[in-house]
Amino acid sequence: MRSKFFISVTGARLFLAVFPLTLPLTAQTTSPDTARPRARDLGLTFGLYDPGPKNAITDVPGVLVGQLTLSYGDNVRTGVTAILPHAGNLFQDKVAGAVFVYNAYGKLIGSTQVNELGQIETPIVLTNTLSVFDAASAIAHWTIAQPGNENVPRANPLVGETNDGWLNDIRGFHVKADNVARAINEASSSSRGGGPVEEGSVGAGTGTIAFGWKGGIGTSSRHLPEKEGGFTVGVLVQTNFGGRLTIAGVPVWKELRPKEEASLRGDSGEDTPAANSADGSCMIVVATDAPLDARQLRRLAARAILGMARVGSTASNGSGDYAIAFSTTNRIAQTAPRSQPIALLAEDALSPLFEAAIDATEEAIVNSLLKATTVRGFQNHRADAIPIPQLRRLLSNSLR
Repeated sequence: MRSKFFISVTGARLFLAVFPLTLPLTAQTTSPDTARPRARDLGLTFGLYDPGPKNAITDVPGVLVGQLTLSYGDNVRTGVTAILPHAGNLFQDKVAGAVFVYNAYGKLIGSTQVNELGQIETPIVLTNTLSVFDAASAIAHWTIAQPGNENVPRANPLVGETNDGWLNDIRGFHVKADNVARAINEASSSSRGGGPVEEGSVGAGTGTIAFGWKGGIGTSSRHLPEKEGGFTVGVLVQTNFGGRLTIAGVPVWKELRPKEEASLRGDSGEDTPAANSADGSCMIVVATDAPLDARQLRRLAARAILGMARVGSTASNGSGDYAIAFSTTNRIAQTAPRSQPIALLAEDALSPLFEAAIDATEEAIVNSLLKATTVRGFQNHRADAIPIPQLRRLLSNSLR
């Protein structure tokens, strides 16, 4: 039998590579539905500050994103999302960074060194739970292979995850080293990686579920007015958690819930483990061009968790929730005996950035749900996309 194997790599645009393989004729594929709206297309706004022109983490100058989606056969629904703080040699020109752990029921490889040294020296990669180890190895190989790193004997890959095992054959270890490298290289291409970011059922969000609906990748940004510094804060999320879905203050969960038959059962009708429990995880990446040090960045990262709370997270035992934050303007040269001094923001000037991070996180999570498409995968499980017409009516009636 002949079918098709789909790997898509996304930066500013979606690229689809098609290769013939011997697979069952029932092989299914998914790709982002650009017709599905973002939050602002529904008239929703979050907080005081305006978004940047792309309303994405790539509004922070220099930040790049690349994604690779693996969706083939009946069972593989996973991928990779790579975030680069800048397009240069990250090992030689590190950025100040920090990690905030809200609930450590998960894996964030490299986080202990980031918090010890306050530096990020590799691309940040998101993938599925069992692929973090292969992804870390791939990042290490990619890093030492970069020009200028010929004599580098180490690297600290920063890799986060959520568990997509409901829709994806996670035990198959389908994310390979070349998949990770392709996502990073896609981000490295400034003509693509710095553009709009694909959202929903793509990259590391291909197989994730949030609040029982199909989750995925989401992003948003905020630009502060000049009187508050004129800085930009951008957020990218990988949503795979649960609770009581609330959008713009509206308790959506009371009126609009996934169909039990679709969410919790395969077509055979047999009971399977619940897909819409509050367990799961959320990975949050916060970028800013504000001149912050590692201590201040950890404070910024902590505020992102409040964005999760606003959308109804119940912070369950099994939800591994992490936030990574970095500053693109606070650079640390690998070979410099002393760091170049920069004028850090005063503590009182951080509050607008905190508010921006909360609002952008809330909107990014909502975008991840709105842009996600229905996905069927492993063992015929299905996660439905939240229905836009019903949601629109519910929000319209509640926000009058």
